[in-house]
Amino acid sequence: MPAWLLPEQVSDQLPQEAEQLERLRRRLLDLFATYGYRLVQPPLFEHASSFSLKGVRDLEARSFTMADQLTGRLLAMRPDITLQAARIDAQLFRSNDLNRLCYAGSVLHAQAAGLLSSREPVQVGCELYGHAGIEADLEIQELALASLSTAGIESVHLDLTDRGIFLALQDSDSALSEHEALANHTVQALQTKDKPALSALAALKPETRQALIALTELYGPARGQNNVIDRARIELPRLKPIEQALDRLQAVADSALFVKHPQCALSVDLADLKGWQYHNGIMFSIYCEGFADAVVRGGRYDGLGEDFGRSRAATGFSLELRSLGMVAERHASAGSEERSVKPVAAPWLASASTQSQEFQGLQERVLQERERGRSIVFLPVSQWELYKGPRLVHAKHEATGWAIQED
Repeated sequence: MPAWLLPEQVSDQLPQEAEQLERLRRRLLDLFATYGYRLVQPPLFEHASSFSLKGVRDLEARSFTMADQLTGRLLAMRPDITLQAARIDAQLFRSNDLNRLCYAGSVLHAQAAGLLSSREPVQVGCELYGHAGIEADLEIQELALASLSTAGIESVHLDLTDRGIFLALQDSDSALSEHEALANHTVQALQTKDKPALSALAALKPETRQALIALTELYGPARGQNNVIDRARIELPRLKPIEQALDRLQAVADSALFVKHPQCALSVDLADLKGWQYHNGIMFSIYCEGFADAVVRGGRYDGLGEDFGRSRAATGFSLELRSLGMVAERHASAGSEERSVKPVAAPWLASASTQSQEFQGLQERVLQERERGRSIVFLPVSQWELYKGPRLVHAKHEATGWAIQED
């Protein structure tokens, strides 16, 4: 195998993409700071047990593991940063006050999320701890929409759901609550809206099967006549957790958030449970034109920090930076698209004395331009003379003896 060959679904970021993503990362982190979110940088790997929590098996399945040569303990490369943020909130911040954290970094997946997905996604996100009210969910959704706007993406589609509905059905049927494999199979059938597969679940109570099949049809508008939430109140079992979940969805749909963002289409899909298994309440996905998968995913994961020593109300969102960059590039208009600015070329004065006025003037002018933010590259004189772009050239009228000649 050639030494230069990369593993499957792993790729380099060449200068144009790397520079675009770094600019986007900086803008996002600056945006998060205006909302009071503080940056954390968790380690790339931890003990494998940190990603193997009760009832959360999908993280474990996606983790690269290795033996620690120092201790012999099993380590895992992080498949997700949200879990690490929950650990930091639970262990390193002992206050019960609200805690807002943000992050940006690579994660590693043993199995990619999709056929065209990278196994080294760049995850950027925000997490809000300590408030169980709907205000926290709305803040997170508003910040997610603002993140897309910062990337130049305005027209989007936000899809709401609530995993609490499925969890209520699971708790009401011992076949689902006591058999993890059956529960996972049921979730998969729900996500693909596979009615025959759901109908074939003979181990479930008839009323559970009926409710699961109903969920596959409960998608569409969140407001107005015949909206999904009103239909769900009629078609789903009258279990208190389900009523509470529908009330939460109603509160989001009726909020002023979508008045502030009229370019955001809002819908509900109660069978859409895509995302990590640790989510246990309101969840949302944001889609953009020209990209098949959700660009942003987020939602509630109350109590996740209990495994780390402190249970807290928690909600957040994350996005994959390379996917966002791809969508942003497609949505950029001719007027707003960032142009690639060529660096200014300066000659290597190999034959000139470092004490000469020519050499000293060139160095002074280069320093001035770099302080103004311009990129200056030195080239051999033969290449500098043929350079197709702005160049530093002799100019007697300048104090330094050098000036930029634009191409």
